[in-house]
Amino acid sequence: QVQLVESGGGLVQAGDSLRLSCVASGQTFSKYSLAWVRQTPGKEREFVAFISWHRDATYYANSVKGRFTVSRDNARNTVYLQMNSLKPEDTAVYYCAADTIAQPPDPLAEFDYYGQGTQVTVSS
Repeated sequence: QVQLVESGGGLVQAGDSLRLSCVASGQTFSKYSLAWVRQTPGKEREFVAFISWHRDATYYANSVKGRFTVSRDNARNTVYLQMNSLKPEDTAVYYCAADTIAQPPDPLAEFDYYGQGTQVTVSS
């Protein structure tokens, strides 16, 4: 079992930045790939970003590429999502996810473990 706890969400204006954090516990952090997914009411969960246990390879959704950066600190058991140039359409609950796979799964938003989520609201 892997426990994931997100933090860092909030209310910001369009164009602002936020950094989300997710602390993991329960298993060897370095053996897991970590991801961020997001969800808005009435919509399916959407893949945002992924960082692999293998060489820290990263993958991004086209909608966030160039604006968001995912990173990890294995010594702190933490994964981050730096979000810049935020847009109102980025408003969602953001979830941290974990899995032992080396590349993003198919479908993209399906992982073994999820946190409870943190709300990000971007006003126009």
